Amino acid sequence: MALIDTTNLADHDGFYAELLATHQGLSEMQSQALNAQLILILANHIGNRQVLSEALKLARQNIG
Repeated sequence: MALIDTTNLADHDGFYAELLATHQGLSEMQSQALNAQLILILANHIGNRQVLSEALKLARQNIG
């Protein structure tokens, strides 16, 4: 299963707004913990190690 790296979320703006709202009021440490929990929850849901490895590589490439 190949990683989908193009827009594939129907309401991506709405999701981004919800993501930002979820972080609102958290300290930097809490925000980082929330991100880590979200990553692990979604990784477990995906359940495909190859896709997850591709996602890690893509994310790392996009860091300035």
